[in-house]
Amino acid sequence: MRLAIARAAVVVSGAAILVVETLATRLVAPYVGLTLESTTAVIGVALAGIAAGAALGGRWADRHDPVAVAALMLVVGGLGTLAVRPVVRLLGPLLGAGPFAAVLLVAASTLLSVTALAAVTPAVTKARLTGLDRSGEVVGGLSAAGTLGSLAGSFLTGFVLVALLPVSAILLVTAAACLVLGLVVAPRRRRADVVRGGAAALLLAVALVAVPGRCDADTTYYCAAVTTDPADPAGRYLVLDDLRHSYVRLGDPEHLQFAYTQRFAAAIDTAFAPGRPLDVVHVGGGALTMPRWLDATRPGGTSTVLELDGGVIDLVVRELEAGGIPGTTVRTGDARVGLTELPDDSADVVVGDAFGARSVPWHLSTTEFLDQVQRVLRPGGLYVLNVIDRDPLELVRASAATVDSRFAATMLVARPEEFEPGGGGNVVVVGSDRPLDPAALDAALARYGEPGTVLDPGRTGAFTGDAPVLTDDRAPVDQLITTTRG
Repeated sequence: MRLAIARAAVVVSGAAILVVETLATRLVAPYVGLTLESTTAVIGVALAGIAAGAALGGRWADRHDPVAVAALMLVVGGLGTLAVRPVVRLLGPLLGAGPFAAVLLVAASTLLSVTALAAVTPAVTKARLTGLDRSGEVVGGLSAAGTLGSLAGSFLTGFVLVALLPVSAILLVTAAACLVLGLVVAPRRRRADVVRGGAAALLLAVALVAVPGRCDADTTYYCAAVTTDPADPAGRYLVLDDLRHSYVRLGDPEHLQFAYTQRFAAAIDTAFAPGRPLDVVHVGGGALTMPRWLDATRPGGTSTVLELDGGVIDLVVRELEAGGIPGTTVRTGDARVGLTELPDDSADVVVGDAFGARSVPWHLSTTEFLDQVQRVLRPGGLYVLNVIDRDPLELVRASAATVDSRFAATMLVARPEEFEPGGGGNVVVVGSDRPLDPAALDAALARYGEPGTVLDPGRTGAFTGDAPVLTDDRAPVDQLITTTRG
């Protein structure tokens, strides 16, 4: 085997492994969520496949023609790459959510391709070895080439390809590269077999298109979709991965369907005079429900939306009548970075409603982040935070303790049954440096049909107890919420 072909084989196989691994997190997210467990499942399955492939590739290369082994593994890896998305779409609805489902779904969809591609390097190495002389150079050089390929696959996928192409197209291009290289590497007597493998690849490509998915848009970070509310023809849900994140009623910007948005509105209306224009920073954009509501109820103010995923905003503008909301500016990028770029004392309200799957992203939950929130807020400003959790509400307790460590007054807002054993849901944390009126807030919530939902600062402190304060050094948000899901 010529050196150039050997290097190309290990570079392409290494790159393809990282393409599959990087995209697997996105592909399984609509079914098992984008959590620490799903990411760990992807990494763990990939490492298992790499280990198995290295062992099997070396053994087969000792017993068979190593060039033929390398070619066959490139073909199998290419076919396996094509199969990843259809397998996820077929098995995802059957396996459900949770950490064990994540491992099973990732293994079923990616283990074959990763194992086959990992077997290429030992087979190519055996084909290049002609004796012990310079064996270290051969092994080290091909290992380095494979690692460079993995780096290329990782960086190209994360920084370039996902932004330019749909996931299906990236997988198709990756599979095609493996199949073509398999044909080039294969001994002449075996190339007919590779061609037959290409025919099978074509059938899988058809399946790739035929198997239905859940996405209206494969954005940089989410499988995003807009669905109609069966109970209201004008109602629309924004679904990101496997969760309904936002709700809007077309033509009715004052309508707030989800309880947590009603709690946001009640807190704002309690803290500020009716109709007063406000400058609001939104950490997370979703369907832009709150900017619409603010423009409708408090015209003349501004909304600065810090949204990580521009693809979500594009979908919302296209499908949910969100283009041109007066006074609203969307800044695409990480919210914590975006917040540091805002001027001191520039906002009356900061709304925290950003999620990575079910939990607040850890770096948006810490005291260091809240220091930036306080810097941006004017004196007497208001911070409201949406937290999803279930009994025993450890994440809610930690979030409340963290907010309370930076604000003079902190309250929790949730229905009484959400605090009871087996309860949970969306709990809103309210913080301010001025005294808060729990009775007024409770009265405002009663107008939304939620009386008795406010824990005043004293009861909030008692509920929080000795919960940990989240910092950049320690913010295990996924683990705190995981203990509630079972």
